[in-house]
Amino acid sequence: MNQDSAHPSLRVALAQFKPTKGDVEENQRRAREIVHGANGDADIVVFPEAALSGYFLEGGVSEAARPVEEVAAGFGRSGTSAPDVVVGFYERWRRRLYNSVAYLEAGEDGYTARHIHRKMFLPTYGVFDEARFVEPGTDLRAFDTRFGRLGMLVCEEAWHSMPATILAVGGAELIIVVSASPARDFSPAAGGRPQNLERWEQLAPAIAVEHGVFVAVSQLAGSEGGKLFPGGSIVVGPAGGVLARGPLFEEGLTIASLEPSAIDRARDSSPLLSDLEQMLPHLERALHMAATHSEEDPDEPDEPSESKETPSGLAGRGTLQPPDPHLRDVDALEIDVELVERTLVEFIREEVQRQRGFDRVVVGVSGGVDSAVSLFLACRALGPEKVYGFRLPYRSSSQESLDHAELALDATGAHARTIEISDPIERYVEEYEPEITPLRKGNLMARLRAVILFDQSAKLHALPLGTGNKSERLLGYFTWHADDSPPINPLGDLFKTQVWALARHLGVPEVIIDKPATADLVRGVNDEDELGISYHKADPILHWMVRGHSVDDLERMGFDPEQVAVVQRRLDSTHWKRELPTVAVLSSSAIGEFYLRPVDY
Repeated sequence: MNQDSAHPSLRVALAQFKPTKGDVEENQRRAREIVHGANGDADIVVFPEAALSGYFLEGGVSEAARPVEEVAAGFGRSGTSAPDVVVGFYERWRRRLYNSVAYLEAGEDGYTARHIHRKMFLPTYGVFDEARFVEPGTDLRAFDTRFGRLGMLVCEEAWHSMPATILAVGGAELIIVVSASPARDFSPAAGGRPQNLERWEQLAPAIAVEHGVFVAVSQLAGSEGGKLFPGGSIVVGPAGGVLARGPLFEEGLTIASLEPSAIDRARDSSPLLSDLEQMLPHLERALHMAATHSEEDPDEPDEPSESKETPSGLAGRGTLQPPDPHLRDVDALEIDVELVERTLVEFIREEVQRQRGFDRVVVGVSGGVDSAVSLFLACRALGPEKVYGFRLPYRSSSQESLDHAELALDATGAHARTIEISDPIERYVEEYEPEITPLRKGNLMARLRAVILFDQSAKLHALPLGTGNKSERLLGYFTWHADDSPPINPLGDLFKTQVWALARHLGVPEVIIDKPATADLVRGVNDEDELGISYHKADPILHWMVRGHSVDDLERMGFDPEQVAVVQRRLDSTHWKRELPTVAVLSSSAIGEFYLRPVDY
């Protein structure tokens, strides 16, 4: 890393960026403005992974991919005084597609590619499906720039120990990581950040301290199809101290000054990299033996050995430990309510206004806690003047529900309107289905309410906002194509017990929170009556089930077998309700099977 009296430190700017999905030209134009605006303030401007297109493109990768020469040209004329640029993008190279990061060097005639790294570790699990749409890179090395020797990684590569080690051994003194890491897990123990972002706060200092290098992690921001990128970019010094940190959920330019002598001080006090370099030949041999599952050391004499039967995995002779009591308690589902509020407010703003181009929302307000929470969040995100709440009672609806809906609407200041649905329901029943069952009639009410909300949304040029929670969705306790029909839903990944906690934080009236949960479709029947289990008991079981624990695991944890059976039966029998209609696949271009584009592409 260069250092002289006129230019003693390296100024690195992390550009948190919210790309417009799939619009490479517009994203490049905005990135170019950021780079030109940083001229004189930064030596290197670093954009996140997939900054020029958005990350979750699915089949749209082939349309958004660009050759690096085109990306470099897109940053315009520069001159040697302009900052160099690091940018993540989908690359088309030798007729193949990659998730790449390029180091672009500023010169008299514009930008040229100094180095390109193609992502090697392609996550294909959970929400990630990279390996289906891009190919893995096969090369990793440090490289020289006019500011010193650097290395670059893309997101998951930093979660593995070897890539950063290879770059450090190769002489990199600054490791730049570009990342698109969606926010998930909002435990209060995560320090006011999503849990995955807290992991980055551990990873970056660990890499820096182990190798005596600077580490800069540039994170994507914004929302893509309900998956929020939290920002929170970070720069860490060789001793592990945080030099700069970007804001949560916002765009912005975070500049850190890297003093090269800090590397000397860190390596003098803790020469871990030097120790590693001395042991490399031995480690390389050990790695080869491990990779080939060889137990023979060529430097050791042969010794007689007895044939022994060994287990295929870890196995001992001990007994299973008693379960941790807290696993049976709803405290296991505790969330950082302030962070969740901020995240969901950002989600509503991003999805309604920025991604879908609406300015207003409509919400069906039932008098229950779920619709009240969605209403409160919408008003905080958009302002009450842009939120339209509808009471849609049937003549058998309880007066308490109507009163509580009015209470929520008054508390937020949202627009309020009441539309009676009794007459159209009764006319249909009397003329065509006089023997209708209470269940069918309840579903009819729920679907008519959805029809009215969508019609009002068309009239008001507003987007319908959902109110269903995760517990109801997993238990199948909702009317298909009614409760689940709104195109965006802020509560769909919160268990009912978490919705109650968020409601208290938001200031929803206590009388709404404390009453028994009910769909109010059949007079005098609440959710627990129909489900056969309370949410306080069901939620912890659901929490561990969807994380991969078996029925036997849950019973060993101490959960009641009958309650586990109730939850499992409802969970296993309602997968179809959580999916779009099943379409017979007849071609190699079937929508959602072969023709894949994300909802916000």
